Amino acid sequence: MKFLISMHINPAVLDALTDEEKAAIGEGHGAFIEALKKSGELITTQALVDPSQAAVVSVRNGQPVVTDGPFLESKEYLGGFYLIDCENKQRAIELAAQIPDTAIAGLGVEVRQVMFAEGQLEA
Repeated sequence: MKFLISMHINPAVLDALTDEEKAAIGEGHGAFIEALKKSGELITTQALVDPSQAAVVSVRNGQPVVTDGPFLESKEYLGGFYLIDCENKQRAIELAAQIPDTAIAGLGVEVRQVMFAEGQLEA
């Protein structure tokens, strides 16, 4: 079963962390990635740039309209994700609990099963 573990960032929370705490988060993600690779459960992981660098695209009257910045005004934004393949939701939750962000109040980690991939509904 495939699951998306998404990390939701609150910039105010990150700004309040010490350099040592920020470094520990990075080291924790590095260790987590290596553990997922070793177990064979990692499909991919990606970190995203700040939403201020985003472009929002819509089509109006057949023409694309592009605006700068995030789609939604929010204090939190999607900062990155892990796409994993594991035996069940309980295992996905167990893995998500190892992400260092889960130990910091104000940062969120969400687990959602993949429903549709590569043109096929997931089982």
